[in-house]
Amino acid sequence: MTQDLRDAALFYHRYPTPGKLEISATKPLGNQRDLALAYSPGVAAACEVIVEDPAEASTVTARGNLVGVITNGTAVLGLGPIGPLAAKPVMEGKAVLFKKFAGIDVFDIEIDERDPDRLINVIAALEPTFGGINLEDIKAPECFIVEDALRKKMNIPVFHDDQHGTAIIVAAAIYNALRLVNKDMKQVKVVASGAGAAALACLNLLVSLGFDRSNIWVTDIEGVVYKGREKLMDPWKSVFSQETDARTLGDVIGGADIFLGLSAPGVLKPDYVRSMAANPIIMALANPTPEIMPEEVKAIRDDAIMATGRSDYPNQVNNVLCFPYIFRGALDVGATAINEEMKVACVKAIADLAMEEQDEIVIKAMGGEAKNFGPEYIIPSPFDPRLISIIAPAVAKAAMETGVASRPLDNLDAYREKLSRFVYRSGLVMKPIFERAKNDPKRVIYAEGEDERVLRAVQVALDEKLAIPIVVGRPDVVQMRLDRVGIKLTVGKDFEIINPNDDPRFNDYWTTYHQRMERKGISPENAKVIVRTRNTVIAALAVYLGDADAMICGVTGSYHRHLNHIRGVIGLQEGVSDLSSLNLLLMQRGTYFMADTYVTENPTSEQIAETTILAAKHVSRFGIEPRVALLSHSNFGSSNSESACKVRRALSLIAERAPDLEVDGEMHADAALDVELRQRVFPNSNLTGPANLLIFPTLDAANIAFNLLKTVEDGLPVGPILVGTAQPAHILTASVTGRGVVNMTAIAVVDAQNRERRKVK
Repeated sequence: MTQDLRDAALFYHRYPTPGKLEISATKPLGNQRDLALAYSPGVAAACEVIVEDPAEASTVTARGNLVGVITNGTAVLGLGPIGPLAAKPVMEGKAVLFKKFAGIDVFDIEIDERDPDRLINVIAALEPTFGGINLEDIKAPECFIVEDALRKKMNIPVFHDDQHGTAIIVAAAIYNALRLVNKDMKQVKVVASGAGAAALACLNLLVSLGFDRSNIWVTDIEGVVYKGREKLMDPWKSVFSQETDARTLGDVIGGADIFLGLSAPGVLKPDYVRSMAANPIIMALANPTPEIMPEEVKAIRDDAIMATGRSDYPNQVNNVLCFPYIFRGALDVGATAINEEMKVACVKAIADLAMEEQDEIVIKAMGGEAKNFGPEYIIPSPFDPRLISIIAPAVAKAAMETGVASRPLDNLDAYREKLSRFVYRSGLVMKPIFERAKNDPKRVIYAEGEDERVLRAVQVALDEKLAIPIVVGRPDVVQMRLDRVGIKLTVGKDFEIINPNDDPRFNDYWTTYHQRMERKGISPENAKVIVRTRNTVIAALAVYLGDADAMICGVTGSYHRHLNHIRGVIGLQEGVSDLSSLNLLLMQRGTYFMADTYVTENPTSEQIAETTILAAKHVSRFGIEPRVALLSHSNFGSSNSESACKVRRALSLIAERAPDLEVDGEMHADAALDVELRQRVFPNSNLTGPANLLIFPTLDAANIAFNLLKTVEDGLPVGPILVGTAQPAHILTASVTGRGVVNMTAIAVVDAQNRERRKVK
């Protein structure tokens, strides 16, 4: 870890409040009656129904959606036996992943106990609290002992993710690789390097899939696991012991079809790879440095299929593909265990998903590039929005078929549909944008390069390889600000800078600006002064002249002043009559886009129609199918005011220009978001679900609604996104945070990528 990343991570964990979790109430507590319902005397009713039927705990408490992430800190990934207190940040991180990817609530519990029997008793006593237990970072062989005992003692799922999560993803990758090379799992030879919890769980799951145990060879730090070996042996490892004189990995790797590495860097030598069978499958999963690097394998064997644990190579084995969704399916049917059949169902669901065709929405969500099943795509991307709606139902179905579901589902198709909407309620919508930006970073110029929020965003853009930053600012001031906030970057070395007071491009810039603006009252002398003093003009000219691919401004100053500069220099996209703005708001109940929040005070019907169509195109770039509500004080013709009629006319124009767009109005905001209410007042609406793109009749309405929701609902804002410019340009606001600048950097890069594709076409 670099010092910059370490400092950023500590800042992230400490501010604005320590840690990554909080407890949030799901019911109102605004008056005496609410208090009487939530606590005394009303809570007694909930207690009594649980006494009568314990299963009611899942209907009147949060238990059915609550998982305990539990560790004793004896084997924290990459850190070792650091103890339970130091392991707490990792457990909080796991809790965040559960919540974000699958909507599952978590209490992280760190237990200061190394004795397996006592640890078992402590965890088992927590059963009334949880719907499931995720064991984490417990060293082998104690992890086997603890999990086996708890599965026998407890009537809820107990799942050691270090073992089974890794095993499921590895098994799915191998399953698909064998499909590609057309080999029979019953015949292939498997050689494993590493015999810890994860490696043994992988091998056991392969056996459950149908692999022949006699064809599996295991090696560890002491060499081959053979019959009669005594050193570093245990009952779980002994299951894979072979009757052999071979003693090293090099002795057994010859002719292997599959190498499974969960050990240490450099263990798999190039000569070993050469000796493997045709079309070898190499799972080199040591992190951060695998047993052999992919480029080494490629230089030796062009017929090999390879996976690692790293995100910068194809086929990343990442547990987040599994654990949120297997628990989602298990909790939703009240499973009493996660059995082998559920794990196998998870393996096959993941494997099959990688083979499925990807529609336009999926492609956009995964970064804009279709990934076809093949040697470099044998498991799905963690950003595939279909994961939750494919894996959780498969797991739930297996639980029901094997009799461990205490609350079977009536309709799996309805369950899939419900899950498919989750990804857009969870705030994961920005993740594919970041992934896409990283795949092809573009030059982003920041007009307010002396602002600390911008400089923090520049650091993130460089660290994450999101963009190639350019800042406008005085070099000495920028360096002073960098040093003051502890950002270890050097002006002119780590990023390019344009100095408004002294830059060799000044002559080109002012003459270009004069050419663009001379018929708007700008003289040559005025042009020189403006280009010296208006950083937004400099940034816009850099984009216009091709010195940058996208620009960000607005961290300070008036929004409309910046807007006028961009309109004058960059201009409008062909066929667009005016600019508009779009804001994204990530809230607990959903992801909503809102327009026009900043540009046009009182748009005409034509402007509303144009804004709607352009905004819908932006929404679809996030991998979201837009469902548009044209909002008004009028509800489907209930008023004939000028404002209501304006919105009504806009709907007709949209229907003519974009007949495939799912849009309706004019309507109240509650009807837009509440499907049941809308069906009562207007059962023939064109909308099929809650609206996710809200179009307002005036700037006042849009801006007030956006800021009110952002504050009251504690929503995370992204934007404003400026819509309709000839080249990518975005104007932020003075309230933006450093994180907000980073989000808009990713969006600006993707905008630049899209423009480049349009030019090529």
